[in-house]
Amino acid sequence: MFPLNIRFVFKVLGMMHVLESFFVLCATGVAFHYREPDCGPLFASFGIMLGAGLIFWLIGRNSRQRYTGRREGSLAVTLTWILLSFFGMLPYLFGGYIDNVTDAFYEVMAGYTTTGSTVFADVEALPHGILFWRSLTQWQGGVGIIVFTVALLPLVGGGANQLFDAETSAIMHEHFLPRVTQVAKRFFGIYLLITCILTLLLWAGPMNLFDAVNHAMTTVSSGGYSTKNGSIAYWDSPYIYYITTVFMFIAALNFTLIYFLFKGKSKKMAKNEEMRYLAMFIIVSTLIVTAILFFRDRDAGLELLFRKVLFQITSLITTTGFVVSDYAAWGTLFSLTVLILMVVCGCAGSTSGGLKMGRFVILIKNMRNEFRKQTHPNAVIPVRMNGQVIPADTVQRVQTFAFVYVILIIAGCAVLLIDGLPIKESVGLAVSSIGNVGPALGKFTGGVFSDLSAVTKWTLSFLMLVGRLEIFTILTLFLPSFWKR
Repeated sequence: MFPLNIRFVFKVLGMMHVLESFFVLCATGVAFHYREPDCGPLFASFGIMLGAGLIFWLIGRNSRQRYTGRREGSLAVTLTWILLSFFGMLPYLFGGYIDNVTDAFYEVMAGYTTTGSTVFADVEALPHGILFWRSLTQWQGGVGIIVFTVALLPLVGGGANQLFDAETSAIMHEHFLPRVTQVAKRFFGIYLLITCILTLLLWAGPMNLFDAVNHAMTTVSSGGYSTKNGSIAYWDSPYIYYITTVFMFIAALNFTLIYFLFKGKSKKMAKNEEMRYLAMFIIVSTLIVTAILFFRDRDAGLELLFRKVLFQITSLITTTGFVVSDYAAWGTLFSLTVLILMVVCGCAGSTSGGLKMGRFVILIKNMRNEFRKQTHPNAVIPVRMNGQVIPADTVQRVQTFAFVYVILIIAGCAVLLIDGLPIKESVGLAVSSIGNVGPALGKFTGGVFSDLSAVTKWTLSFLMLVGRLEIFTILTLFLPSFWKR
């Protein structure tokens, strides 16, 4: 085995910080347009991030890309997300909008990982540039920071595959084009197109252009940050509710399916089991919860109730995290429903977090096969998805992923319980963070976590990062064998 190609890692870090600095510059332009005081802090952050990127690039400029593998990919991706979160919190600290590192880091990590929880109790008090920066972090994190780099700066050569796989690890990759850079460009193109379409649709409704752009970015990214304290409920518009619901669902679909849909191959989407299961979860949960709430209070408007339940369930299962109602008041049964939705979540290859619907379906089918083998022990019953046999090693990998996922939730809960949080809130926060959902259970249904202790916030930040990079990329770094020659 070759030694760790640390220069390649620095080269990737350099490219990422240079690219990210221009996103900060975009937020600076918004602040300048509105003539608000966040222009200075944002511009200073741009300069620092650009300088750091150039230094990293100079250190790694002579890297030999033929000596890159999974180790370099995992390390580069992990360091990219961590370091960008530290640099990304500078606008909050420089502007005095957050007065400590813990809260600032948590806010940026919740943005990049599209978790959507926040330490701001009053987002409407923030200036436009900072609001735009919050939304921009989610928009980048939705499709993946590394995917942005591979698509816009195809300079990583032979290391592109390792970076792409480390950040977008899913059940199975379907590289529908021969080069990963081409795949990244198609993903980015689809992502940008959907964002633009949703912006225009929201702008055509009661939103102004600034709010439309921000909510389009945080909807398509499955992020959930809003420019209003009341989130989508601020507009009290059926049009906004239904349009946002549709695009939350679209964002939770595998981007490969969306690509083939644009290519005129709609049959692939119609035959996709993962999408059908996602739709089934949303429809069945919405009908059951709406019926229960309606019969509990027959004076409630049925259409309004249906609209809010449909929106809230879609928001939770897609891990978007918009909150339009205090769903804690909907009863204990809905709290259990919320927990299930936050675990299962959207499709693999989407902007959603969580276990992923595809893994859930594989686990259910494999469990069903094990029961069948109790009656027919000699039968060979493979797990099938979309009519294709899932290899045994893939099924095993899914089982391992699910096991580690549960272990991390338990470990996170243990830390939060030791820190003094009640069991309901601890479970909700752990599941929400590793699933990149945002809102949780109990008194944290609104997704505002400013009252949490520093220990809890750092624990949740770790869970958010591990969940966004799908566990293996991060945890592999803790193995001694990773660092051996």
